Amino acid sequence: MKILIFVLSLSIGMGAAFAGEPRARDLGVPFPGTPGPLNAITDVSGVTVGHTTLIADPDLKHAVRTGVTAILPRGAASVDKPVFAGTFALNGNGEMTGTAWIEESGQLEGPVLITNTHSVGVVRDAVIAWRVKSGAADASGFWWSLPVVAETYDGYLNDVNGFHVKPEHVFAALDTATSGPVAEGNVGGGTGMICHEFKCGIGTSSRVVHVGKTPYTVGVLVQANYGRRDTMRIAGVPLGNELKEHRVYTDVADERGDTGSIIIVVATDAPLLPHQLKRLAKRAALGLARNGSYAGNGSGDLFIAFSTANEAASHDAPMNLASFVGNDSIDPLFIGAVDATEEAIVNALIAAKTMHGQNGHYAMAIPHDQLRSILKRFNRM
Repeated sequence: MKILIFVLSLSIGMGAAFAGEPRARDLGVPFPGTPGPLNAITDVSGVTVGHTTLIADPDLKHAVRTGVTAILPRGAASVDKPVFAGTFALNGNGEMTGTAWIEESGQLEGPVLITNTHSVGVVRDAVIAWRVKSGAADASGFWWSLPVVAETYDGYLNDVNGFHVKPEHVFAALDTATSGPVAEGNVGGGTGMICHEFKCGIGTSSRVVHVGKTPYTVGVLVQANYGRRDTMRIAGVPLGNELKEHRVYTDVADERGDTGSIIIVVATDAPLLPHQLKRLAKRAALGLARNGSYAGNGSGDLFIAFSTANEAASHDAPMNLASFVGNDSIDPLFIGAVDATEEAIVNALIAAKTMHGQNGHYAMAIPHDQLRSILKRFNRM
């Protein structure tokens, strides 16, 4: 079996998407707020993103449609310099490792990795190995790590029990992570993901907001794999009532509800303390709801937020000092997180391409022309 491996988001063909594909704003979809220059999580200075995309067809029954996405809060320096962070589980039918220590310490120590459900273990072990290889031991002389690895389930299109994600794929995503435009759609951990019964995957967006006269950036990256068609909304329009063809689940008697998941990573350069970052992570749920999620029983909706500010406070000194935005001034950051989450999810839908996978399964891309026509009819364009 030959597996096609695409690194640095340079995925081509086979239903893949890469940086430069049309995005929601290119189609005229309206969103509130002011995006950063790249409209991506990498608008937050220092943040880098890398993908490894795995696509192969070993036989007629099995197909490899999976990968790994890495988000490094401080780029290569993430190995040694933690960030303040907070997490939130809107619904817990999913996995994000390392959150107990974030809850306890208020710090994210290392990168955030996203993959498929059954590859969490190998990815977690690989991150530890990468940490040992790349960074210095801690003060005790040991390399200690509780990595953050999150997942969504791609078993409809991908041979999820084939365990195709290997340590070298994790290393590639980490070592090639860069700033700049971020590939979206069928890439990295999002390769085999489905959203509102359309092909989906990785999406990103950002907002520039002002706290007083000071500008800050809030960036969001999602791995979207959630939602039923009938609840889908874009720009406030109930598209589920309009786009009824090519549904993944065609049985009208199907009452399983939302059995997918979404991972949302929120980054900001605003100085926020861990409890404030938990509050910021919670606001991602409101952006998710705008697009029609109700966080169904079978959905894993897990969020993490971190701040790249207060770098000096990451040093383990007897006394550290940190600045932070006052609670009465924090609302613009909340709004930015909501708006960027909403758009990141739609960007994932727009960038994704139709993909065929295992057992003859397929997920259609959302039809751009039809989407535009419906939004115009509802006076949203």
